[in-house]
Amino acid sequence: MRQANHKLSISTSKKGLHNITHEIKLWLTQQKFSTGLLTVFIPHTSASIIIQENADPDVLHDLTNFFQQLVPEGDSNYLHSSEGPDDMPAHIRSALTQTQISIPVNSGSLSLGTWQDIYLFEHRIQPHTRNILLHLIGE
Repeated sequence: MRQANHKLSISTSKKGLHNITHEIKLWLTQQKFSTGLLTVFIPHTSASIIIQENADPDVLHDLTNFFQQLVPEGDSNYLHSSEGPDDMPAHIRSALTQTQISIPVNSGSLSLGTWQDIYLFEHRIQPHTRNILLHLIGE
């Protein structure tokens, strides 16, 4: 059994879903594993990782709008706002989604569904550089 680790740095320009599948697949191909399990982890408290549909961009738009309505910025009930009105909402959105996903690797490829891709879900308004940690175990 072998293991491989990698850190991706992804620059986000705004709040929303950013497709990171290509960068992950590129790294995976270079590892030359035939089977295994890939863990994708984001060590941030105001962004998350999700698997979502890649075919219709309306899905990504609707998800972003849903989270905006569910957890609006500037709510006076939030005590924590040291980094601005989107600070606490970003933490809540991150708590409602995922900081880590695991994806099987078969025949050297991610076992994603036909319409699935991996997205960094940026919950902050301003641009950020987010680190994504990849850990692959297999053969």
